[in-house]
Amino acid sequence: MSKPLIFAHRGVKGTHPENTMIAFQEAERIGAHGIELDVHLSKDGELVVIHDETVDRTTNGVGLVSEKTVEELQSLDAGSYKDPSFHEAKIPTLREVFIWLSTTNLQLNIELKTDVIHYPNIEEKAVALVREYHLSNQIVFSSFNHDSVSLLAEIAPEIPRAILYDTPLSDPIAEAKHREANGLHPNFQLLTKEFVQLAQEQGYVFRPYTINEYKDLQTMIDYGVDVIITDWPARAFELLS
Repeated sequence: MSKPLIFAHRGVKGTHPENTMIAFQEAERIGAHGIELDVHLSKDGELVVIHDETVDRTTNGVGLVSEKTVEELQSLDAGSYKDPSFHEAKIPTLREVFIWLSTTNLQLNIELKTDVIHYPNIEEKAVALVREYHLSNQIVFSSFNHDSVSLLAEIAPEIPRAILYDTPLSDPIAEAKHREANGLHPNFQLLTKEFVQLAQEQGYVFRPYTINEYKDLQTMIDYGVDVIITDWPARAFELLS
């Protein structure tokens, strides 16, 4: 059985402020194979990297991401909530991440956050940026909004894409097929070894999230998933070694 690749969830979220350049750089430093991050649109139409629809939880600001310009977003402190030593961390733009990513061999899972707020043309904007930096072979898109996945299949068939799901689907393989997805990104608790094998036999790539406890990491390794998405990549490497 081949070992799974390890993706750092929102960067090394266990020890660093999530979705910031310092968290992504730490992922590269400790040897992660890839990174997972989240993308919203700013008021002025810039692709920005943050998980929540609002800035409240992870910055010293308040309010919706979609109601702030990129300049306003980047004036916020996106690190001190984790630890005061990270006070210089900012909300990055996806372009800033790509400039850095293009100097690495890391894979990048971009979750488009289209499941709560409708961001017009976010899929087209993200695809255009991937093509501008020639990163198609390093990127996989995902979304809980499976309409976004279908649209990505239509406009960028060359870029891998996956359906995210947090609650049981009656037939995840049929849904992936219907959406023209190449991958499945389920909550890890929804998986069985048999289902992983069945889907892999049909060519689907498994990247479950978010696996942090040693026992769960070991279970996913035993199931033979392709990628483990975790806040604590070092724990996964410990088990794999």
